Amino acid sequence: MLTAEQFHISPEYRLSMDSIISKLFNFSEKVMAGGIDRTDRDEIKKRIGDSIFVSYGAKDATPVNIIRRALLPSTGRYNASVYFSSEKATVDTAAFINGTMTRYLDYNDTYLSKEALHPSDNIPPILAVSEAMDIKGERAIRAIDVAYEVVGALSDAICIRDLGWDHVTYISISSAAGLASLLQLEEKKFENAVSLGLNNNISMRQTRAGELSMWKGATAADASRNSVFALLLADEGFTGPSPIFTGEMGFFQQVTGGFNLELDNTRVRKTMIKNYPVEYHAMSAAEVSCGLRDRIKGKIQKIFVETFSVAHRIIIKDPEKLRPKTKETADHSMPFIIAYSLLYGDPEPGSYSNSYLSDPKILDLMDKITFTVTDKYNSMYPDYLPFSIHVITDSGEFRSDLNVPRGHFKNPYTWEDLKNKGVKMMGEDSANAVLEVVKDFEKRDARELMEVVSNVSVKR
Repeated sequence: MLTAEQFHISPEYRLSMDSIISKLFNFSEKVMAGGIDRTDRDEIKKRIGDSIFVSYGAKDATPVNIIRRALLPSTGRYNASVYFSSEKATVDTAAFINGTMTRYLDYNDTYLSKEALHPSDNIPPILAVSEAMDIKGERAIRAIDVAYEVVGALSDAICIRDLGWDHVTYISISSAAGLASLLQLEEKKFENAVSLGLNNNISMRQTRAGELSMWKGATAADASRNSVFALLLADEGFTGPSPIFTGEMGFFQQVTGGFNLELDNTRVRKTMIKNYPVEYHAMSAAEVSCGLRDRIKGKIQKIFVETFSVAHRIIIKDPEKLRPKTKETADHSMPFIIAYSLLYGDPEPGSYSNSYLSDPKILDLMDKITFTVTDKYNSMYPDYLPFSIHVITDSGEFRSDLNVPRGHFKNPYTWEDLKNKGVKMMGEDSANAVLEVVKDFEKRDARELMEVVSNVSVKR
């Protein structure tokens, strides 16, 4: 076990009440009582719609079907809808199934800082509990705002992956805080919901190392499922280990070391909606490669790419990224995404099928790529997502670069952009039906939204 000195835990952290829980609770009370900025509300509603659109694309994915077979039928005191079906399940099971759909395509939103993660992983559990307990849309929006701010603040505080843990650990905290906010639990129950959601749900980074498995797309959903379970217990008075962050064997001591958590309610605007189903550090690479595809003349001989160290560490360096054998590895492989985009254009959910993973043209092109990490690009990340490509063919040389892809917070999605993404995923009628409720969600409730989602069963 690492010592307090190795983790640089200050005496005030060790001796005080749990300062992190106090900050979370006070922030939650402020948001739930005082509301949120109109612009932030609009951005949250966009992300609710986006999470449903990308979930639709994964509704028939193999891991989702496995989970359905394993866990359904399921009934309990509180039940919620399984997306795109007439089925109901216990609220924690519904959160897990729906959360896996949301995450599986790697197409839901992203936040980049010291840690990279997907804030909309918090949306399925909050919608499930809102539906099961008949909670109005405005309260759900505020609870989602809490979860977004908490997970973004954790991402800004410390990089947990460098310590061997997965960013999903932060989803355990943010989803529990969001859910406790949704039910507006008093302080002790709020603390218990967070501590029960976190204590047994610290996720190892092996989830994203080497060849990636189905669990990559389900682990965040599992974190939020456990947060729902923790919420139900805490609401009835069940207690959890405390102080969970600052205790002798707590989160600071065992996992991260001490850190400050700054909650200023600005972070939802810095989350980014994905324009392609790729790991976000490859978003500029996909956009540039797609744009360059029609300009290139002749047979490609060499490809030189400039990028930044975080992208290299997460989606380039592993040998498995040069020969991905699973969908989960391929959408986390910048070499694959560049080669695919140069050959076939926009990456889509079907771009990671076995036929593409074994495509000799893609494999040949991947072997022609040389990656260089530059100081300039390292200094620009995470405020920008820089990428540069230089393609040499037998007919000439072609270059292109990009700092801000579409959907980045410096080039954000509009409602029209979101509608176009929804139409691509589920067809115009269904996309419009979802957006009609989402755009007015503060005046609706989760049951209305889930009724619309349940009726989206066939692309039309």
